[in-house]
Amino acid sequence: MLDKLRIVKQRYDEVSDLIIQPDIISDQKRYIQINKEYKDLGAVMKVADEYEMLLNNIEEAKEIIADGSDEEMTEMAKIELEDATNRLPQLEEEIKFMLIPKDPEDAKNVMVEIRAGTGGDEASIFAGDLYRMYTKFCADKGWKTSVVDLSEGTSGGFKEIIFSVEGEDVYGDLKFEAGVHRVQRVPQTETQGRVHTSAATVMVLPEAEEFDVQIDMKDVRIDYFCSSGPGGQSVNTTYSAVRLTHIPTGLVAQCQDQKSQHKNKDKAMQVLRSRLYELELAKKQEADAAKRKSMVSSGDRSAKIRTYNYPQGRVTEHRIGLTLYDLQNVINGDLHKIIEELKLAENTEKLKELGEVL
Repeated sequence: MLDKLRIVKQRYDEVSDLIIQPDIISDQKRYIQINKEYKDLGAVMKVADEYEMLLNNIEEAKEIIADGSDEEMTEMAKIELEDATNRLPQLEEEIKFMLIPKDPEDAKNVMVEIRAGTGGDEASIFAGDLYRMYTKFCADKGWKTSVVDLSEGTSGGFKEIIFSVEGEDVYGDLKFEAGVHRVQRVPQTETQGRVHTSAATVMVLPEAEEFDVQIDMKDVRIDYFCSSGPGGQSVNTTYSAVRLTHIPTGLVAQCQDQKSQHKNKDKAMQVLRSRLYELELAKKQEADAAKRKSMVSSGDRSAKIRTYNYPQGRVTEHRIGLTLYDLQNVINGDLHKIIEELKLAENTEKLKELGEVL
């Protein structure tokens, strides 16, 4: 373990030197990468310092106990040795997980798309519930959310809503939410009191920077139209809404959230860039998943990942067999427990894949 940490310390010292170099500072992409690595390595070094201190304390305590000349000091050393010995395995486990290579995508901001699936009006209402769940979770994490485009349901909620999320390590948490979410409850529109099953699909796209995806504007058709509200009626008379069509792939992105045509075009371009980037990423994830047989982040959009059962107050996370009887808190944005368990499952898989005990 110490040998591994010495290698990390060597890289940390290199990065500490690189981060102040003028050529790195002037290269935005490189500077962001180096800055992120510096921060991640700094977190490892903090735990590494505690680990080394514990090992030193164990050695000192053993020497005092072996000497045995001072009874009071010997008793204190025994307590110190017991505390340090108990803490050591926990700290080693922490370090193992911290040394797993980070996914460079995890630091990215995201575009989240929620679409109502089977279940008619109830599916749209559920899509609205998911949107509120995510915005509350994001607020709790200190992340900023912004609506890009939406299409309202006829009885509430959304047929589709796209929103951006900005903050620290956003994709690293929200990537686990991609897939089909299922709800079992009595719909507001049901007169017989029967439980129905409805669904909504969530897509989480890592936001691509301009230097991640180059788009030739000759390949993009731009259409301007009036923003529309529920039922399709125009809500303004200016052509401020923007639709972009990427001709080679057929991908479409639009934005009508802003009053300014220019701002809508910028946001639509962000969505288009992210969708193109996600196409390539999905191929990579598919290859990785096949190699690792991972159920946690396979990139399979059609996979049923979670069920929200209202009559039993139950949330079931199908990928890892986790069941929580805490539906009300989860639907109100408390996703922390579920996401931490999913992260643990993914990291455990990665540790197995590394095929070595640190």
